Amino acid sequence: QVQLVESGGGLVQAGGSLRLSCAASRSIFSLNVMGWYRQAPGKQRELVAAITSGGITSYADSVKGRFTISRDNAKNTVYLQMNLLKPEDTAVYYCNAFSGSGLSYWGQGTQVTVSS
Repeated sequence: QVQLVESGGGLVQAGGSLRLSCAASRSIFSLNVMGWYRQAPGKQRELVAAITSGGITSYADSVKGRFTISRDNAKNTVYLQMNLLKPEDTAVYYCNAFSGSGLSYWGQGTQVTVSS
């Protein structure tokens, strides 16, 4: 079992930046994949970015070149650096952890609002 707590969301103008953090209640070293998802009102939850335990990253096409995911195993934390934010990035952002045993864990979400 692992609890995930997101922070760093807020209100920002278009073109601005935010850094989201996802703090885990235990070591994330053994968690195979950690990712950030988002869900906008009336839309399905979508994968934004993911990072494997080996540091391999992947991104949704809509955020490539603007967002960067990273993980600090020593701090049990995953980050999402978001630059050049657009109004369409407005959503609740969720942290997810996928373990080697097939279990998936979710945080409570953090709101990101980008004004035009």
